[in-house]
Amino acid sequence: MGAVETEEKHGGAIHLPRGGYLVETSSGYIQFGAPPETIKDTMAMPEKVPLVFVLPDEMFNVEKGIAVAELEFPIYFNHFLMQKKTLIIGTDEQWEQLKIVLQESVFGPEKLDLRSEFIAGEKTEGFPNLKAEMDYFRGNRKLSDLVEFGSFENDIYNYKNIQIRRLPGEGFKVKEEGALLAFIPRTIDYNIKYDVGARLAEPFTAPEFGITCLGPSHGFDPNDNTSGFLLWVNGRGIMIDPPVNSTEWLRESNVNPKLISHVILTHCHADHDAGTFQKILEEFSITIHTTETVMDSFLRKYTALTQLPIRQLYELFHFNPVMIDTPVFIEGGEFLFHYTVHSIPAIGFRMRFRDKTFLYTSDHLNHPPTFDLMLEKGVFTKSRYDFLTNFQWSADVIYHEAGIPPLHTPVSYLATLPDEIQKRITVYHIARKDFPADSKLSLARFGIENTLYPEISQPKFADAIRVLDVINNVDIFQNFPITKAREFLSIIHEQHFARGERIVEKGTAGDTFYIILSGIVRVEGVGADTKKTYGKYEYFGEASLISGERRSADVFAETDVDALVIQKNAFLHFIHNTDLATSLLQLAETRKSNSWDTLSNSKVFGGMTSHQKTELEKIMQPVELAKSSVILQQGEIPDAAYILDSAIVKVSSDEQVSGNLGNGDFAGDIFSVQKSQPINFSVTVEKSGAAYMVSAKALSSFIRKNPGVYMRLLKAREAIFSN
Repeated sequence: MGAVETEEKHGGAIHLPRGGYLVETSSGYIQFGAPPETIKDTMAMPEKVPLVFVLPDEMFNVEKGIAVAELEFPIYFNHFLMQKKTLIIGTDEQWEQLKIVLQESVFGPEKLDLRSEFIAGEKTEGFPNLKAEMDYFRGNRKLSDLVEFGSFENDIYNYKNIQIRRLPGEGFKVKEEGALLAFIPRTIDYNIKYDVGARLAEPFTAPEFGITCLGPSHGFDPNDNTSGFLLWVNGRGIMIDPPVNSTEWLRESNVNPKLISHVILTHCHADHDAGTFQKILEEFSITIHTTETVMDSFLRKYTALTQLPIRQLYELFHFNPVMIDTPVFIEGGEFLFHYTVHSIPAIGFRMRFRDKTFLYTSDHLNHPPTFDLMLEKGVFTKSRYDFLTNFQWSADVIYHEAGIPPLHTPVSYLATLPDEIQKRITVYHIARKDFPADSKLSLARFGIENTLYPEISQPKFADAIRVLDVINNVDIFQNFPITKAREFLSIIHEQHFARGERIVEKGTAGDTFYIILSGIVRVEGVGADTKKTYGKYEYFGEASLISGERRSADVFAETDVDALVIQKNAFLHFIHNTDLATSLLQLAETRKSNSWDTLSNSKVFGGMTSHQKTELEKIMQPVELAKSSVILQQGEIPDAAYILDSAIVKVSSDEQVSGNLGNGDFAGDIFSVQKSQPINFSVTVEKSGAAYMVSAKALSSFIRKNPGVYMRLLKAREAIFSN
């Protein structure tokens, strides 16, 4: 994972492995853009981490869901380890955005009121004075002690003997003593770089209880993935502070991301929250569990980065505000949260599931001598001190962070604990080189193949619970009443298909509906060059049952597959008089057209999963657009939007043409649809042809479940008017 081996030159600059560019000058490195973890690239280079960074035009990449100006860790490194200040160069507007991000990350919220997060407010036993704790770690530092900002004047910034010229919409030119050193493109890319470990031969089967480490180390370690883990409870995954690229890692490891719909966000440092925002923009809407204090900080930070209003960000996910030391149930596990000792508000938790207990410290300084000092200085109240010193070492499994004091627990302290306690501790957030090999502690081991499987008691009715889990997680059944569960149990059968086996044959009569319990199926014959695959909790075979027509494609088991099967008559009776029957009939009609290829080849929709495309096809109505017809009128509230096939349309605002849209493009304004507000442009058909109309109501429902698609539609709208 070293940077030097994979760096390459681009326009006179070094193209960093994880993205961004480095220009070598006589005054040191200058870095353009800083996607997450690029510090791991530069730490391995001769002059190490740059002291000068130039902000790209856009500081947030919507496609990837990450900041490309992730400066927290370079600033920490330069200040705390090198005792130097970082220079950041950009526009005044960018500095106003970045100040908010750095305030939340480095020093935490300026104002704190935790009373609503405790059952008895400030009278609650152990109620912390977090502001005093944060001030203790902050000392007399100000943001200006860590960073200096340089503003472009007339798009030029002079640094020593270096001139940086900003070319809006094009990029940057870097000159030294008048000679051109490099041209940096406008767009800063981000390259996925992470250790996958061993890819499973078959799709991962989630355990009743388990822990999978997504990354065992910290943000300064160039040799290991940054910290984050998955807690498996009741066969479902709960992500705790997912690192960047977690979704890609899951897919590469043969783990279906659909198994994970909950995230616990412990605090707002980049190595903990960057992957959370990525997860938000994934295939489906997730629930984030944290305190209101941490969530407010997260939203301030990402509003500044994305420039989306807080209310819009809230619409991208479900938020479950947790109360401190009050039970919260997630996927059947009972969680109790507490505030840790850290430089910004951070939470840890205890969890009980059946007969097992799990404890996660999060980032936390667990060091009794320091606690004594903080009590003596009045930073801790006596009840807060008592809570922290009565640490629950009795938990069956303990995930304990470690790192560099004064913000993290020294691993040397953990190594002094009694052997029987050490044997229950997995140390996390630490580089391998710093782990004491002669202790009884365990070091967190990255990879799906190293998942921990603590023994756990089995519940009664385990088979029925497993089947009911399908109803809960297959989206087409989620709104069915509980009375349908009994019927569902009576009509299903389980069937196994070996890898490579043909499950459905094209041209045959449709007589069976399939729900995948485990494994992956491949659908062939749906389009020219498009791949269609389905995994756990997804389904196939429904269209021909509804339409009565023969199977339109072959379906093969790409891996070993276990599926629930329902015969045609039983399935039709089960969905009779439900909205699902109408929805599936619409899907069957839409699929007679070119819908799949249109979506697959679209710049906006092409990156969606097979399941997302299927869900969108259900609400797409094939239409023919006549030349010169106005399908959207400026100043009116739109009742629909359009996905174009062969038709070509013109977009104009106040009679000024903004551009043309064609095959695969989205003709509409997602913001106007969502808010039921007048649209501020018109769309006129330039060339008659086929398209798909989607009602405003159906589209609003779809984007609520698919926030990543919503963000791409917002970006598509911006692109029209930037041309």
